[in-house]
Amino acid sequence: MASICKRFDVAASPDEAWQAVADFGALHTRLVPGFVTACSLEEGGALRLVTFANGMQVRERLVTRDDAARRLVYRTEGGRTSHYNAAVEVLERAGGGSRMVWTVDLLPDELAPAVEGMMGMGVKAMEKALTAQPGATPAGQA
Repeated sequence: MASICKRFDVAASPDEAWQAVADFGALHTRLVPGFVTACSLEEGGALRLVTFANGMQVRERLVTRDDAARRLVYRTEGGRTSHYNAAVEVLERAGGGSRMVWTVDLLPDELAPAVEGMMGMGVKAMEKALTAQPGATPAGQA
């Protein structure tokens, strides 16, 4: 089983970043605009249909959302993978901002390079979207 982990920092506070991650149906507007062009919820919000900028569509099922730990877990259904489980965690970063940890476990292993490339584009979109709110004071400064 291939395992891919992306760790990166964003300017948004942990609460701001978590609100964007936890909004399961708003990938295209809050978390990765441009990388994801559409996202619609099904089954009362437990399943989302994600459309990427390249036209690919994926169904992702919410496994768990832990607000206290700021951790969201989802898995894909259908598609080319026989197993795909992902977790996104938002951690507090010393000096302000947030550390994002995005981990994906998948089968077959042969798809790992393509998934890692997509994740790289997703990271860039998150870094752009999760900037500090206008007028916000960076942590530790008043």
